[in-house]
Amino acid sequence: MLDMKIEAGTVQPIRRRLAMAAVALVVGAVIWLPLVHLFFAKPSGDFYLAKGVSAKARELAAQQMATWRNPESLRRELDRMRATNAEWDFMGRCFLVWSLANLGLREPAAKPAYLPVMDQIIEETLRLERERGMFVFLMPYAQARPFEAKPARSLFIDGEIALMLAARRALEEKPEYLPLLRERVDQIVTNISNRPTLVAESYPNECWTFDHAVALAAVALADRLDGADHSGLRDRWVAMAKTNLTHHETGLLVSSFTRTREPLDGPEGSSIWLIAHCLQVLDEPFARDQYERARKELGRTILGFSYAREWPVSWRGEADVDSGPIIPGLNISPGSSGLAFVGATAFGDTDFTASLAATLDFAAMPSRTDGRLRYCASNQVGDALMLYAATLGPLWRLIRVGSDHD
Repeated sequence: MLDMKIEAGTVQPIRRRLAMAAVALVVGAVIWLPLVHLFFAKPSGDFYLAKGVSAKARELAAQQMATWRNPESLRRELDRMRATNAEWDFMGRCFLVWSLANLGLREPAAKPAYLPVMDQIIEETLRLERERGMFVFLMPYAQARPFEAKPARSLFIDGEIALMLAARRALEEKPEYLPLLRERVDQIVTNISNRPTLVAESYPNECWTFDHAVALAAVALADRLDGADHSGLRDRWVAMAKTNLTHHETGLLVSSFTRTREPLDGPEGSSIWLIAHCLQVLDEPFARDQYERARKELGRTILGFSYAREWPVSWRGEADVDSGPIIPGLNISPGSSGLAFVGATAFGDTDFTASLAATLDFAAMPSRTDGRLRYCASNQVGDALMLYAATLGPLWRLIRVGSDHD
């Protein structure tokens, strides 16, 4: 009996101490969690500047350039991405070329450093496509069944290569690229305009709004360079998209659909942010509308840290390589959160840019060496995307206001 009383007497103080510890943890969390972001918070100008080049853009560019100049590190990076998704290899190339064009337009004196890397990327990409076909940059299911259009073409491949060629020529003319760009633009225009539905495949009977927006932006830049005019096609496509490709509940553009415009997916963060950016050179008011809707439906900020959902509350799809693994509870999508940077900087949303950057520096494990920056939780395509978000603007201004760029 005495032992039992002693044990009972010791249990109560232990319980009280545990309860007090729990209360202390809660109070500490309430006090400190709202302050954590202050250790990572920086002005939006640390990531993106409307004029000039931000510190972070310089560091990201230095790392990307170093990777492409080192064959061993480049092969290691590309192999790592291709083991998961061949598209990442392709898109990493494209984002980097577009970024270097923007950097060169911002600081023309730096062009001699950027042009050889841009040419290296473009020429190797064209060589791989020529030797192995478009499937070298597509996911395996692209060959599971035939493309419905003949001859088979992927708008994903044509659009992004066209924008690479146009961006390179916008920075400095290269006569060898002029016929290559015209041929690619003709292919894009033919494939979209040949069908009354105004859509083209990226995969067999699978069309993507993302790819149409990029391809038509490339056509717009090519028109600016060569004096052509495909504005009628661009206007018809935007009108069609407003009528046929919007999600009823949110008003956002759906991400994918069939050749008959039957939706395959609803709105997705891993598509809509860049779609809105490309729409800026197709229909500025519609672009702003799409960004603001995406910001409302997908953008979230908690305790000073921002992120983006993959899907709006009214629709949910399946996680895939584009979205990345969805973090449950908060529904954080790495793909959508990364591309949200493009939307935020493109539309001058400085508060969102700064809080997204705080999240990036907190969660993505930045690593700096000799003035170079990479994110250990990312890969080459992710870092190239960040560089594009940190530099975008000059190419689009070329399209919209002639030669008035940084």
